[in-house]
Amino acid sequence: MSETVIIAENLVKTYQMGDVEVQALRGLNMSIQRGEVVAIVGPSGSGKSTLMNILGCLDRPTSGTYILDGESVAGMNDDQLANVRNRKVGFIFQSFNLLSRATALSNVELPLRYSGMRTGRKERARQSLISVGLEERIFHKPFELSGGQQQRVAIARALVNNPAIIMADEPTGNLDSKVGQEIMDLLLNLNKQSGTTLIIVTHDPRIAAQTQRTIRIRDGMVDTETL
Repeated sequence: MSETVIIAENLVKTYQMGDVEVQALRGLNMSIQRGEVVAIVGPSGSGKSTLMNILGCLDRPTSGTYILDGESVAGMNDDQLANVRNRKVGFIFQSFNLLSRATALSNVELPLRYSGMRTGRKERARQSLISVGLEERIFHKPFELSGGQQQRVAIARALVNNPAIIMADEPTGNLDSKVGQEIMDLLLNLNKQSGTTLIIVTHDPRIAAQTQRTIRIRDGMVDTETL
């Protein structure tokens, strides 16, 4: 029996734009099972970026329930959100977001530093880099790496804390199609090996087609006609 790792019920997110209230999410409901590979798609302005920020504990909803890996996080303050985010979420970004002057090893080690881990950080970071095929590039800096290699460093960094979910925001967007497919193959293989839940936000139908399920967001809600 599968276990639900994400439960979102009646999520509402309202932004105040001057005198106007803008509802980015309008009572959204969704759930994701542990180990699932899910694509989140939708046009610009549909609310998918807002949803991504809430699911990744970068923001909180105006109202509604969000339970991540058994913890209710919707009402947490900033410090509590940061703690949950560091323990339970690994991020992969389109632009890699690596520290330019730090080695691959140091970049991957960062989440372990933030989590307060005192011993064994370098070895754990090294093993994470080995898992993405970068054992020969551990001491290279980003400018010494190709785009695909930089994204592999970002994936190793996302994995190093053994998060409950990995959120990938257009992870192949800055890569050519061949390298992008290599990155997608790597992510899918890591999912098969470790069972880590993978959520991919993408505009690319070829990427979405490789996931187990596509959740389409439209006007701040899940478009149930496409499920």
